[in-house]
Amino acid sequence: MALNLPQLRALVAVVDAGGFGSAAADLGLSQSAVSHAVASLERTLAGPLLVRSTPVRTTALGDAVLSHARTALAATDAVVDAAARHTATADGTVRLAATPTVCQGLLPSLLRHWSERLPALRIRVFEGSGEETEAWLASAAADAAIVVDPPPAAGREDPRAGSGALLATDPFLALLPQDHPLAGEETVHVADLADDPLILSPNGCERHIRTLHQLAGEEYTPAHRVRDLGTLISMVQAGLGVAIQPEVSRPLVPDDLVLVRITPHHSRRLVLCGPQNRPWQPAVRALVDSVAQLPTGASGVV
Repeated sequence: MALNLPQLRALVAVVDAGGFGSAAADLGLSQSAVSHAVASLERTLAGPLLVRSTPVRTTALGDAVLSHARTALAATDAVVDAAARHTATADGTVRLAATPTVCQGLLPSLLRHWSERLPALRIRVFEGSGEETEAWLASAAADAAIVVDPPPAAGREDPRAGSGALLATDPFLALLPQDHPLAGEETVHVADLADDPLILSPNGCERHIRTLHQLAGEEYTPAHRVRDLGTLISMVQAGLGVAIQPEVSRPLVPDDLVLVRITPHHSRRLVLCGPQNRPWQPAVRALVDSVAQLPTGASGVV
């Protein structure tokens, strides 16, 4: 049984248009060509698919075939679209914004992946705070960004904008010196850290750390606020307090410090996406699609 896509496309077009003439106009073909394609399909399937009335109606066999014809055409269009996206990203530059922690803890493995999968695509990295990366993306200073907890795709201003690729569900952990009394525990409660000065690096994490304390019913009173993660690590190493950091920072933690799971559990989502307010460049879609195909955890995080 030899079926072909033009036959299926003609059948669907005739049903959707309600007649052969309108279907021919939609397809850019002559009416006789559309009629011939449907008749050939009927001969192949050994039965009538349409009742030639005004408007055209499907027979019982036509009803049974129609949904499968639509599925076959949709799958074919998806293959063509995927190939077009790949071809459209043969070269070009993507300006990618991310926070310092993401740049240091997550981005190296992603850049290596993209250099292998999309070798002709150039990626320029812009490092900034969470607020800066979102502002750069919104103002078109950046083409893509790794953002924290973006709004759902349904809320995007431009329906042609994509939903992004989840890179990691990034839990928050307690950062302790190795000689801390709780360093050997599998988990610690936020309340267990109440006697230790809390060292905070506000860069986008403060609202999550505040939420952790609210979930635990503990007062939120940071003892120190520092901008740079290196300063925070040095202060914890010096025994000046403890910190709460996301899992993505693990590659940056020196050997004399440990990360311990913390309860109540709280995490954030790290998502690679384009802008909400305008269509994405084909190159951005290629980056997102290539990451979405990775197995869980292959991006270098949990």
